[in-house]
Amino acid sequence: MTVTVTVGLSDALTAAARRWEEIAFRSGPADRPEAEAGVRLAYRSAGLAEPEEIVWVGSPLAGARLATAPGLGEPVRERVRTRPWERARAAVHASLGTADWPLAWTLTGGRLWGPVNDLAARIRRDIAAAEEDEGAGAALRAATLDAVLGQQDAPWLSLFDALERPETEGLARVARSAGWWWPFERVAVVCERPAELHLDALSRLHRADGPALLFPDGFAAHAWGGMPVPAGFSAAMAALTPERIRAERNAELRRVMLEHFGYDRYLSESGAAPVHRDETGVLWRIDLPDDEPVVMVEVVNSTAEPDGTFRKYWLRVPPATRTARAGVAWTFGLSETDYRPERET
Repeated sequence: MTVTVTVGLSDALTAAARRWEEIAFRSGPADRPEAEAGVRLAYRSAGLAEPEEIVWVGSPLAGARLATAPGLGEPVRERVRTRPWERARAAVHASLGTADWPLAWTLTGGRLWGPVNDLAARIRRDIAAAEEDEGAGAALRAATLDAVLGQQDAPWLSLFDALERPETEGLARVARSAGWWWPFERVAVVCERPAELHLDALSRLHRADGPALLFPDGFAAHAWGGMPVPAGFSAAMAALTPERIRAERNAELRRVMLEHFGYDRYLSESGAAPVHRDETGVLWRIDLPDDEPVVMVEVVNSTAEPDGTFRKYWLRVPPATRTARAGVAWTFGLSETDYRPERET
């Protein structure tokens, strides 16, 4: 039977995406009884005997390490996760048809795919980096390929959930209740969810005063705006100076430092001189070693604040910008010649 994406179904798909977005980034203790019930259901749905034992670990790193240990039996991820996934996906595609399939995916998995998969990829990367020996790190990363991603399987599960596909019910129960897990013949290894998870407005790992991602056993990831930073980087931000920023050899970390320190403060404390000024604003340029310059236009809001002051804004513009007017025009998608507002606002 073909299903048409009506207004009602569209609303259901959107609601499912919102539910699963919350699940994907949920932190706090796992619901262990519910997760274990989901694991057993997933095994039964795959035609397998329930695992003899379900072992809980404090993080995906601990899970990957345990997954490389002997005595767990053969991995059964393909039967528990891959095959039901394929059946559910084929059924959804057949029911929606070629025309409505892209819309349904856009409203659910497509909405979650980028940020959720970025998080999973970061966890994988840090698992491999946890071992000093390159071979050991590669083995741990390989072990993550046998994992079911639990809550980070949200993109596809949101679509299957909205369309009530029974093939993935057990997988969805685990995902709502726990983190990553590894299904083996005799044993299932299940991870706790993060104890802390801090994101910015774009759903990227982000925290200034500690790890952005922290698991109960101490496995952690530090990030600013999604970019990996050293563990002590956040604490060092409070003591930043223009000299320290210029001395940073890593261009990406230097940009993070500038963002945290504030471009206006950097310009003030580094003794920078304006490159150009006109009635639209003031053009500033920050030359950085081994990196493109930071060019910004300082503009003043023509509307006064309640206290009578006029707020300044800093607009990042392309490095080749030569005049303040050209920079302001660029922010409107116009050329300098075409930018002729009747009234500045």
